[in-house]
Amino acid sequence: MVGLFHFLLRLACGLSAAMAVTSPRLVTSGYYRNNLYVVLGLNVLAALIAWSSPSDAALATWSAITAAVLSYVGAVLWLYEQPKPGVVVLTLIAIVTLMGLWLSAAGYVDTAGSIGVLRWLEPVASAALLGTTMAAMLLGHWYLNSPSMKLAPLDRLIVLMGLAVIVRGVVCGLGLSMLFASDTPLTVTHTALLTMRWLAGLVGPAIMAWMSWQTLRIPNTQSATGILYVGVIGVFLGEMIAALLSGELGYPI
Repeated sequence: MVGLFHFLLRLACGLSAAMAVTSPRLVTSGYYRNNLYVVLGLNVLAALIAWSSPSDAALATWSAITAAVLSYVGAVLWLYEQPKPGVVVLTLIAIVTLMGLWLSAAGYVDTAGSIGVLRWLEPVASAALLGTTMAAMLLGHWYLNSPSMKLAPLDRLIVLMGLAVIVRGVVCGLGLSMLFASDTPLTVTHTALLTMRWLAGLVGPAIMAWMSWQTLRIPNTQSATGILYVGVIGVFLGEMIAALLSGELGYPI
């Protein structure tokens, strides 16, 4: 349950941040309003999970509740076409959820050493990958409702998705190198899951980002969105496996 709490909060954090850096001058307000309801649902579910789990910090629970309230406020602001305060609220949601992630972060081995830095960086990198991939897919879908929008916002999100894959790969690569250096015994199951985590959760999304970028050169937003759907599935699968392995092995991988 703790892993699900972290997954939901990371997705809410990253999606809010990705929407906050998407220009409201080029994207219609319905995109922000509808997706803030998604963020609202993520935070409500995270709050319910944290509330029922004594292992999570009380402050982390209240961060999810606060983010849920802010999500509703943000949806109302976008309903009434208030982009500037709407972006401020999106930024606040990202900050509040990130604080909740840090407050409830699972402890890794040797947190006082170099891995302690990764302990703080991992939620940021994970949220960035989850959020940019999800936001890009949802924006691609939104072009079906507003086909006259320019492609620049979607291009930018795909570029950010590619950068997020690189950052996440670096963080996980460092954690993986520390795991190998520690001589921690790995079972066949661990090896299989690690392979799936990297192929589905990092290599796959990188390829999907490149394919989506190339598809937009045609341009064909519908096909690019379909590719991004596959990217979302890969990222979700990779991050869930990473949460399982990181909690069991004690390293962010």
